[in-house]
Amino acid sequence: MGFLSNHKKIERNVTLLGALALVTVMIGGIVEIAPLFWIDSTVKPVEGVRPYTPLELAGRNIYIREGCYSCHSQMIRPFRDEVERYGHYSLAAESMYDHPFQWGSKRTGPDLARVGGRYSDEWHAQHLKDPRAVVPESIMPPYAFLAARDLNATDMSAHLKAQRGVGVPYSDEDVEKASADLLTQAGMGDGDKADLERRYPKAQSRDFDGDPSRLTEMDAMVAYLQSLGTQVDFGKTRAREQAK
Repeated sequence: MGFLSNHKKIERNVTLLGALALVTVMIGGIVEIAPLFWIDSTVKPVEGVRPYTPLELAGRNIYIREGCYSCHSQMIRPFRDEVERYGHYSLAAESMYDHPFQWGSKRTGPDLARVGGRYSDEWHAQHLKDPRAVVPESIMPPYAFLAARDLNATDMSAHLKAQRGVGVPYSDEDVEKASADLLTQAGMGDGDKADLERRYPKAQSRDFDGDPSRLTEMDAMVAYLQSLGTQVDFGKTRAREQAK
């Protein structure tokens, strides 16, 4: 009865109840947050994860601009149904260079974390132009205008510098060659594809939108989509997990 009596006193005293609730939240916060100050990183690095190429980064900017994250997630949860449908569950390291990350909060459309390489460039371009031409039941709006807009990528060096300011490890060489790398990956100009792939492993270089005479927003968007989920070798990851 003594405990209940004291508990009633606390409940009836708004000031005391608020103070005790604040202390409880502070203790919980300290227990959760304080350990983070004594570890080098909360994200375990994974072999293969690299920063986006300038063209992929430009495509990601368009993806964010058009609000694609509102209907598509990029986060596969470690549940059997999700893994069987979308592929290996998402790793924290896969988003370590995303500012901001594109995990999303709902799925009106399917998850895109592993969409890279699943479909051809032509499929992606057609799907963006007229979604129902390839997926009859789709309710996605058309984005045909991406193929009609020239890509405005004159500030890619500055963009890479800004990304480097928040921890993305772009080198001075990457920053200096940003505009040239963008054209090289899009299959334009006479850039060195081998050099691009040296600095950005698994970077795919070609015309992405089906029109090699122009560099469009569609090129950038398809390049970004084709890069998603392609960096990590999940065969090796599974082998390491099974060996533990």
